[in-house]
Amino acid sequence: MPKINRPRRGSLAFSPRKRAKSHIPKYQSWPSVEGAPILQGFAGYKVGMTHVVMVDDHKSSPTEGKEIMVPVTVIEVPAMKVAAIRAYSKDTYGKHAFTELWAEQLDGVLGRRINLPKEYDRDAAVKKFSDAVAAGTVAEIYALAYTQPASMSGVPKKVPDLMEIKVGGADIKKLFEFAQGLLGKEVGLSNVIQTGAYADITAITTGKGTQGAVKRWGVALRKRKHAVGGKKRHVGTLGPWNPHHIRWEVPQIGQLGYQQRTEFNKRILKVSENASEITPAGGFLHYGVLKNPYVLVKGSIPGPVKRLIRIRPAIRQGEHVVRMPTIQFVSVQSKQG
Repeated sequence: MPKINRPRRGSLAFSPRKRAKSHIPKYQSWPSVEGAPILQGFAGYKVGMTHVVMVDDHKSSPTEGKEIMVPVTVIEVPAMKVAAIRAYSKDTYGKHAFTELWAEQLDGVLGRRINLPKEYDRDAAVKKFSDAVAAGTVAEIYALAYTQPASMSGVPKKVPDLMEIKVGGADIKKLFEFAQGLLGKEVGLSNVIQTGAYADITAITTGKGTQGAVKRWGVALRKRKHAVGGKKRHVGTLGPWNPHHIRWEVPQIGQLGYQQRTEFNKRILKVSENASEITPAGGFLHYGVLKNPYVLVKGSIPGPVKRLIRIRPAIRQGEHVVRMPTIQFVSVQSKQG
């Protein structure tokens, strides 16, 4: 008898495959930083894809030193604003939000996302925050930053997206001083990551609604003789009689897409302020014309056009060497067909 090998269809790593709670992705971990304080994240909006011609600078690559064509994703990254800073304390049960410090002047458009504090004693908040830092109660500090989609023409909304971004560093007192200096100010992507570095790109994938087992898990179609009642796209069995229930590993119908996914170690090929140099004739499909700074990321990233994209310095840096890319040509050919 031949040895029968039938690997299971579809990875169980992302189960349960439920819809994301929000279109704003959330990070549960951040890279460790030992040096000076730094903001460890940023956000932008997916524009589309194009290609560049660059010199292959990967050591021992078959095309090392030669010009190669590389697909890139364009992300529009207008400046973000810091509305508040939040302190977290830690105990045996994990971390807990301890106190917050809000900026003196907040944009009115932010009130369309959250209820802004009306009666706010900022001096008391500063004292509580600084006393907690001095006492060693504060373990981590996060910045509450929000995007400014009203400055963009490709994303048809004005309500900003608010998110937590960790302030990385070793000394809590220096972190507090650094974060306090960011309150109410704009920050750009260049404050977070540089050209040639590696980053983690996180987004909510394209939603595909309810799908069957064949599309959702990749199970094989049933043959004609096995398709009882003409059901070719059903699984052959839901499991044994005992245990007397359907196990969660069995491929079944359900939600596909609109789930948070992270692409690790994506190389940042270019960060530029000049949007006109990347906008093709007629604009990007389903997006339009760029008006703000942009970033080119090597390869594809999750999510459809106009989706919010979060960028974090690579947490699995490993042996990656930061090299300045040599880009010879960027395609701005019309995407209209």
